[in-house]
Amino acid sequence: MNISKTRCTHVPDMDFKFIKTDYLDMVASGDTGLIRELVDIFTSQVGEFHSQMVSLFEQKDYNELGLLAHKAKSSVAIMGMDDLADMLKTFELKARNGEDPELYEAYISRFANDTKCALAELDALINK
Repeated sequence: MNISKTRCTHVPDMDFKFIKTDYLDMVASGDTGLIRELVDIFTSQVGEFHSQMVSLFEQKDYNELGLLAHKAKSSVAIMGMDDLADMLKTFELKARNGEDPELYEAYISRFANDTKCALAELDALINK
């Protein structure tokens, strides 16, 4: 699978492009240890989700791919990645119905790129 590379640039003063910290702030109530834990969980999840997406795509197991997109949608929503969550909802519905499989590679690529940039922003957040 050919995944295009997106350059992730961090905007100074915590003006993030990929994540919104509102939910993290609400859940953690300023507890940086809890925020770190949530970021660690997210980090491990997105890597696993991406690997599984690639594998399911290659196997043409579109129903499972749709179910996985649903799980991934929940994880990115927690990080305030609303646009990506919306795309994953579309991906979920299309894949579960086997519709437009020619789009799936682009969905997976966007997931990989956006989560890579989100991880860079989350790293900046927890290491500020």
